[in-house]
Amino acid sequence: MTDAQPASVYDLAHTEEAESLATFACLVDNEPGVLHRVVGLFAARGYNIESLTVAETDRNAHTSRITIVTRGTPQVLTQIEAQLQKMVSMRHVQNVSRDPNGLERELALVKVRGTGAERVEALRVSDIFRAKVIDTTHESFVFELTGAPSKIDSFIELMRPLGLVEVSRTGVLSIQRGVEAL
Repeated sequence: MTDAQPASVYDLAHTEEAESLATFACLVDNEPGVLHRVVGLFAARGYNIESLTVAETDRNAHTSRITIVTRGTPQVLTQIEAQLQKMVSMRHVQNVSRDPNGLERELALVKVRGTGAERVEALRVSDIFRAKVIDTTHESFVFELTGAPSKIDSFIELMRPLGLVEVSRTGVLSIQRGVEAL
């Protein structure tokens, strides 16, 4: 018995590659339309942006930093990085998630309702996570928490059964360890 040959000369068999998250730090000229063009690049190609933060970083140099978290296969992420680098107003692109010196942090405000034992447990958990109480009433707390996105995810999951009401997150910020700049 022989193996069945494909019906085409092209090898259509492909393996499913696992998708992963990637964080891109982009240094751009601070001018009108730059963010629109960056977001348009993602939209036109059907890529999803999971987190997006933008702020001016140097008034004198007229630069802003855009931090984008997206998901894709290694091939797609490489393609995204290459397309970002080709943009006219782009000064530098770095895949922070591939860089061993890359740091990623996020800020979250978490509102929790609770009285009695749930209230005490929410305070205990917040202490473990080093969350700061920034507002309190007799029936609720608002916690401020900074850390890696996975830390914030864990805190939120622990607060769900204790009376989680609302979450507001900044999105991921990134920077590189050491003396080098982006």
